[in-house]
Amino acid sequence: MTSRISWPAASARRLRRQFLPEPTVAEVAGAMLGAHAQVPSAAELSIGVRTEGLTRADVRAALWEDGSLVRTHGPRGTVHLLPAAELPLWTAALTAVPDGPNTFPPGIRLTEDRTEQVVTAIGEALEDTFLTVEELSEEVVARTGPWAGDPVMPAFQELWPRWRQVLHRAGQSGALCFGPNRGRKVTYTRPPHFTPLPPEEALRRLALRYLTAYGPATSHHFARWLAAPTAWTTTLFTRLAAEGEVEEVLFEDTPAWMTAGDTHVPASTEESRGVLLLPYFDAYAIAAQPRERLYPGPAWHRALSSGQAGNYPVLLIDGEVRGVWHQRRRGNRTTVTVEPLTPLTASHVRELTDRTQRIGEILEATPDLVIGKVTTGPHA
Repeated sequence: MTSRISWPAASARRLRRQFLPEPTVAEVAGAMLGAHAQVPSAAELSIGVRTEGLTRADVRAALWEDGSLVRTHGPRGTVHLLPAAELPLWTAALTAVPDGPNTFPPGIRLTEDRTEQVVTAIGEALEDTFLTVEELSEEVVARTGPWAGDPVMPAFQELWPRWRQVLHRAGQSGALCFGPNRGRKVTYTRPPHFTPLPPEEALRRLALRYLTAYGPATSHHFARWLAAPTAWTTTLFTRLAAEGEVEEVLFEDTPAWMTAGDTHVPASTEESRGVLLLPYFDAYAIAAQPRERLYPGPAWHRALSSGQAGNYPVLLIDGEVRGVWHQRRRGNRTTVTVEPLTPLTASHVRELTDRTQRIGEILEATPDLVIGKVTTGPHA
């Protein structure tokens, strides 16, 4: 008999598996399948709000002191914090995902052979050192050829050297990760050497990890999260089903996948109830699907940007986005301003006060909470 999973039950499972009582920084990053870290402070909040004790200092120590965390290019080529111990999985899986259409004109693109030359040059140049992007560019051109430095790549109203179009590929393959900033300049280095998993095994594990964290999910959901072709992810899940690794369920009457033997739903959905404040580009706000249920009604217009999740920090109530928020720091105080999209109960306000206190703990600041009027339109 096919299991049926409701939206509240799915939310309860997902939240229970990401919001952990006493984890390490690396365990949190692993449970959420990487913390988006294009904005470092947002990544620190993403990890901190999932625990009761970790602060931004703990995240920074994991990155720059004990090395249990790595800042590199993860799913979709975007910058993530990933557990260093999981790099053999991530690099093998991400480099096995088929590339989408190349949007650069033919005269700008790198051939596959030259791409491999650049990635190899990046890894060699970053061995046991920290380089800014300008210093790395000089090394790449010296190790490959003048063609790599041709200023042909449009970016931010300027032209970058040709080689930079595959910077994310170097990160996904393990040839590059971020180092500590040098003043205001970003630096890069090479993570400790490791042996990647076999690609097929890495993809199997990643798909099962995704379903554990965000299931039930369709092959389209997985493709969207990974920026992979849907036909390819459909084939992957069909193979996993044939091997007995996943099983089909009905998720709100839509066929979806879950890890085999992991279709138990909580007897109560209370774990999905309550208030949470999630920062910019939080993994849950991006990966939990279907997005129409996560962003109901006015949230679809206010908390998404042309359908893109993550551009706004969100207020989550009972497993759904019910508002947006932002925080402004001045000295040792930070003001958290919440814009609800539906009326708040007295219980919501009490929980929101507690969540604001937690934001302050993570940022090592004294927080002040401001709750705005309920709005329903697409504008602030």
